[in-house]
Parts: sequence; C-alpha cells; structure tokens
Amino acid sequence: MEQYGLIVIGAGPGGYEAALRASKLGIRTALVESRDVGGTCLNRGCIPTKSLLHAAQIVKEASGGGEWGVNAGEPAADFAAVHRKKAEVTEKLRAGVEGLLKQKKVDLLRGTGTILGPGRVAVDGVEYASDNILIATGSVPARPPIPGLEHAVTSDDVLAPQERIYDSLVIIGGGVIGVELACVYTALGCKVTIVEALERILPNMDREICQNMTMIFKRQGVSVNTGCMVSAVEKDGEELVVRYTCKDQPGEARGEAVLCAIGRRPNTAGLFGEGFQVDMERGRILVDGNFQTSVPGVYAIGDVSAKIQLAHVATAQGIACVERLAGREPLVDLDLVPSCIYTSPEIASVGLTADEAKAAGRAVKVGKAIMSANGKTLIAGGERGFIKVVADAETGVILGAQLMCERATDMLSQFTEAAANGLTARQLAKVMRPHPTFDEAVTGAVEDLLEKLEK
Repeated sequence: MEQYGLIVIGAGPGGYEAALRASKLGIRTALVESRDVGGTCLNRGCIPTKSLLHAAQIVKEASGGGEWGVNAGEPAADFAAVHRKKAEVTEKLRAGVEGLLKQKKVDLLRGTGTILGPGRVAVDGVEYASDNILIATGSVPARPPIPGLEHAVTSDDVLAPQERIYDSLVIIGGGVIGVELACVYTALGCKVTIVEALERILPNMDREICQNMTMIFKRQGVSVNTGCMVSAVEKDGEELVVRYTCKDQPGEARGEAVLCAIGRRPNTAGLFGEGFQVDMERGRILVDGNFQTSVPGVYAIGDVSAKIQLAHVATAQGIACVERLAGREPLVDLDLVPSCIYTSPEIASVGLTADEAKAAGRAVKVGKAIMSANGKTLIAGGERGFIKVVADAETGVILGAQLMCERATDMLSQFTEAAANGLTARQLAKVMRPHPTFDEAVTGAVEDLLEKLEK
C-alpha cells in the first residue's frame, strides 16, 4: 500500500493550495479529485461567473458608447460564444493548476476519495495510507424541500454551456449568487425577477449597500421581491410559476426558467466508508481551532466545514492547516475575512460595519466618500456608490470598511491590511493616492473619518 504524509481529498482552491504548500514543506502529498481540478470555484463558480459578468460589462459599455460619440450599433451577445470564451479561460487556468501540481511533485489521484478509517483512504477501490488526511470537498447547490423545485436550475446548470439566454428568469434567493447572476442576465437582455425570503437582498452586507443595490436593480427593470416565502414552483405551459407569500398575501412570479440560488451545502456524499464517521452538525463537519475533526489525524477546511463559504477562506484555511501540521505558525489572520460581490457597481466589505460595532457595544466613527464626486467614476459612468471606513471612536484604529463602487474588490485589501495590523485612520491618511483614480476616494473617506474622530 502506497504511503503518504498527507492525502487531500478535493482539488478546489482550498485543497490544491494546501497540497502545494505541503509538498513545498517537504511532505509527500497526494491530491484526490473525482472531477476537474480547480473545484467549484474554477469550474462552476467564481471564474465562470466573472467571465459572464465581464461579457455583460462589455455589452453595457458598448450600449453607452453613443454618449461618448462612439457608435457601434446595438450590441448583441452570442451566448454560445460567451460560454466558449468562458470555457477557454477556465481551461487555461485549470491547465496552470495541473502544471503546478506536477512541478511540485503532488500526486494527482483521479477518482472518488473515501475515508475508510484514520490514515486510510480508498480512491475508486484502490487503498492508500497516510499520516494525515485533509478533507476539502467543498459544497454543492442547496435545494430545499419546496414542491416543484425539481423544475428549477441551479448555478451549476446556468454556468454550463448554453446556446441562448433566457427571455425571462425568476431567481429564488437574493444572496451573492442570485444578485451576480441577476446582473449577468439583465445586462444581456433577460427579464429578471428576484424572490428573497428575508427583508432585503444581500442581507449580510451593510444596510446602505443593500438599499442602493435594490434601487439600481429597480432602475434596470429587475423586479425585487423581499420578505417573500416561496411555497411552490409550477409549470404553466411554456412558463414556470413561482408561488410565494409576502406579508400574508399570495403572489407569483413567472419566467421561462427558475434559478434556485438559496445557497450551498457541504459536500460529503460518499466521503466516509462504512463504520467511519466524524462529528457533524447540520451537514457541516465540525473542526477545532487547528481544523482537526473529532478523529485525530483527519482535518477539514473550506465549504465542507467553514461557516463562511468563500474560495479565499478555503485557501487560507488549507495553507494554515498544513503549516500547523509542519510545526509552523500561519501568517494570515483567519478571523478577518474580506467579502467581494461582483455586481455593477462592485461591492466589497471587511471587518465590522457601524451597525455591527454598535450592536457589540463599541463606540465607532464612520468616514464616507460619495463616488459621484470622483472623476474616474464619472468618466466610467459608474452607478451610485460610496466608500465607508469604520474606526474605533477612542483610538482611531480601523475596524472595517464597506465599498460600493467601480473596482471596489481591487481596493478592499488596503482596509483588510489596516484592520489586520491595527492601523489608525491617521496612518491611512499618510498615503498619497494618485489622481485621477477610483482609489483617491479612499483619501476622501479617511479625511472625513479623521474630522469626526478629532471633534
């Protein structure tokens, strides 16, 4: 039986990064994957979605060309070609990951990995031994027990190659997946309706961000229905009907297709062999501070165990787990998680919002810059947006930031860096930011914050 120092099950961003780091640290490592290397993020999630969003942005910019004296006619998206380009990007990145695994001497075992017991993994019936096992099997789209929901598609389905765009689409769920795909389909000419059970879309984000995004959607013709509990999905001729209750009143939304985007659940199907199990809670694998499960030598990271399901969380956890196995202290602050949403405009957030800080009993001050005064935003025709920075009222230490503007996701890391290192508003204000850039609005937000701190 072949022996390894570490077997990683799942080759998503958490799994393959963990395997690469383990090999670099001198641990003989095998990586098990039953589908394509790169996991959901690369093949059925982050990268495909952003590829479609990029195509949607091109259509949006081309449509507005006349305002700048550039007339290229009415843009039309060839959806099959859009998907072919998306596949080209994905394949190139996947080949790069596979090349890295080969270069770093990580053995890629293709097949379904099943843990038979501590130190024992079978891959399609072939058994391997390992000092440690790391579970990184990710998640799959969730489907609640709603009658008729079998008629709905998931994010996996809509990111698969398609010949044409839907004429109309009802999206059940106003979270990150739902709003990003709403942006794609709306920009490409589809009539979109969102049905969300909670009182606002993007409920985990800053309240002002949610309100702004709702206003932008409505201006674009997207129907946003919040506080609505879906009771059934029914077929009515060529249409699908989503039936729901909102404030005790019945309602319905009709579309050519229905997208179920209510979230994802941990993927543990076929993971454990007969007689072997780790402690779990509502489908999620429970781990301690070192990512170890209830069974010594068996670890879990990413969507299968983490409360926050993000690719960069899985990557950070996988690397941290391996570094601890090698006797090293991880560099990354795992408690400070940046969140990015690739709508138009982009949304990015890290640390505490003002409401969260106040709920925790912390006195804070908030600095804000409105993007309508930013030159690059006006040139780009950016939507209503802002940058907010939250700091401790006593010390001025940065506690968080919320951005809703062009390039928000690219600008967020400076605030994550500030919060991770205990930097103050005054230290952020020392930075000379170039003009004209989107980033110079950060200076405006920080200066506004300093004024409030010094009153």
